[in-house]
Amino acid sequence: MSTDPRLYVTQDLKSGQAVALPKEDTHYLVNVMRRSEGDTVRLFNGRDGEWRARLVEASRKAAILDPVEQTREQTGVPDLWLLFAPVKRQKTDLIVEKATELGVARIAPVTTARTQSDRIKPERFALIAKEAAEQTERLDLPEIARLEKLDRVLDGWESSRALIFCDEAGDETDQPWGGARGRGRPMTEALAGREAGPAAVLIGPEGGFSEAERQRLRDHDAVIPVTLGPRILRAETAAVAALVLWQSLNGDWQG
Repeated sequence: MSTDPRLYVTQDLKSGQAVALPKEDTHYLVNVMRRSEGDTVRLFNGRDGEWRARLVEASRKAAILDPVEQTREQTGVPDLWLLFAPVKRQKTDLIVEKATELGVARIAPVTTARTQSDRIKPERFALIAKEAAEQTERLDLPEIARLEKLDRVLDGWESSRALIFCDEAGDETDQPWGGARGRGRPMTEALAGREAGPAAVLIGPEGGFSEAERQRLRDHDAVIPVTLGPRILRAETAAVAALVLWQSLNGDWQG
């Protein structure tokens, strides 16, 4: 695998069309990575595959690259979304980073009855996703959706997209976490034998979903209630676990 730095750019990539880097990427390439004129860099934009480019101008204020050849054709990721309730900033950042690494096509924060925080910065999510894609050989960036209420998202949900509802609770209201009755099936069991297709994973906040939310979700035609094992997972752990299971069963981990 090439050790050349790898950067996401918004410009078209083709031979003879120079690419000027923005200030942040210029600083990273020239000042942090210590690259100079004549060095090569790998570029991708989510449309034109990956290109090897030569650094033709390098200073502390500007970096210009000349695309030389395409090294990888454009490929996409499976049509998988992640819906999650924002938690504390560091953990929310971790969810965005790992979702990008695990090949999610769309990251959609939602507010629920027990959501801890509704203050998010889409531009910060975009930066985290960009850096994760650069580091993990991904050829595109996930779409970052704006924050919406879960009820509104469900109002417009298309039945053709399976909504995998990670629900660790049962239906016994007098028992911790709802007891044993009414729990979803293990995710591996619930997805076994299903044809691959558009899907989304829904992760709730710390404290779980409210009873009203659970009931609405379980009544929805597109929803598949699942559990992620015998332990109650933190939100960021649940997100990673669910995405790994989906990718191994229905995603692009099949080879």
